Amino acid sequence: MTTRWEALFSEGGRSIRGSAVRELFKVFRPGMISLGGGMPAPETFPCEDVARVCQKVLQEHGATALQYGQTEGYNPLRDYIAEVFMAGMGLHARRDNVLITTGGLQVSDLLPKVLVDPGDAIVVEEPTFLGSLASFSPYRPRYITIPLDAQGMRVDLVEEALSRERKVKFIYTIPNFHNPAGCTLSLERRRRLVALADRYGVPILEDDPYAQLRYSGEPLPPLIVLDQQQLGVGPGDEAYQEGNVLYAGSFSKILSPGMRLGWVVGPAPIISQMARAKQGTDLHTSLLVQMIAYELCREGFFPAHIERIRALYRHRRDLMVQKMREHFPPEASWNVPDGGLFLWVTLPEGCDTQKMLEEALQVGVTFVPGPGFYATGGGRNALRLNFSNASDEQIEEGIARLGKVLQKFVQSCPPS
Repeated sequence: MTTRWEALFSEGGRSIRGSAVRELFKVFRPGMISLGGGMPAPETFPCEDVARVCQKVLQEHGATALQYGQTEGYNPLRDYIAEVFMAGMGLHARRDNVLITTGGLQVSDLLPKVLVDPGDAIVVEEPTFLGSLASFSPYRPRYITIPLDAQGMRVDLVEEALSRERKVKFIYTIPNFHNPAGCTLSLERRRRLVALADRYGVPILEDDPYAQLRYSGEPLPPLIVLDQQQLGVGPGDEAYQEGNVLYAGSFSKILSPGMRLGWVVGPAPIISQMARAKQGTDLHTSLLVQMIAYELCREGFFPAHIERIRALYRHRRDLMVQKMREHFPPEASWNVPDGGLFLWVTLPEGCDTQKMLEEALQVGVTFVPGPGFYATGGGRNALRLNFSNASDEQIEEGIARLGKVLQKFVQSCPPS
């Protein structure tokens, strides 16, 4: 008798969510303009520098780079992240506060793995990053969704939820240049959210992959830094042990997404437990990749490189907004993000962006419909656009084609 695999799926297995972004890869064809996936511009990839550093690492440390490594990560890179990168943001951390991960998204799998039992609650923004929802869902959490506005997560509603809910295991937030909404959490709300985490004993997962990609406005302190300030944690020789915030960072947007390199910083006890969970997932992140990244850090490669990326993406953001104003229907609305990779477009109620995508594909343009970013349903009248990966010509032509599709559908949308 042939195995009926679907009948054998566990409850967690059945809850695994597919990625709407990954699905776009299946329908992409030559000549199509992608405004969908959050891919960095390939012309920003430092191929020559990576090749040079890779050769150096293999010549000088090849036996180490190609061997198994410790799960926590390559110690020089952990030291750099703690004592240079995070210290530059105002955080006091040491090596044992840092876990190197296989991409920043792995953090969203490891944390619920060690914290969440079926039925436990996770507070998420509405909308939120669809990749993290895909990571959370197999652990069968109960989602508490908090809407966003121009200043980010509605922290007043977080307080209401924490005051009435039990077994809230953590709050997940993207405070800078939100994916997909583009908003940035205000300083006042950051302080209030950190205070709530301490009052209710509920940790925060601060997902900050776009931290270096700011094009306008002034930087705001990370939640993890505000948490340390509130708790009075100061410099020390040892890893800090207490705190309410975990900070997830990534090299994907400033080096290469294909190298799959990220990190998480937090109090030593939870970092240690997440490292144990990682042992059963992938044993450790590629040591060769970690050593390449460290050598680039040590050489001082990143500041000038990041400035080049910022200049390119600022230009592409501004160009896309200009073309949207020219071609999109007046009923469409969006905010201009201060950084990141995305523009979030809202259409009148009754519009269905999933159906719009079918027609957009026929004219050779992709985008990501809104529903995938909602934990409990919604978003049918919204869509996400990416401006980092397309050339100027592709942005101009893609937005013109998409504008025609949106004009047609908005006119036929049923009234709400």
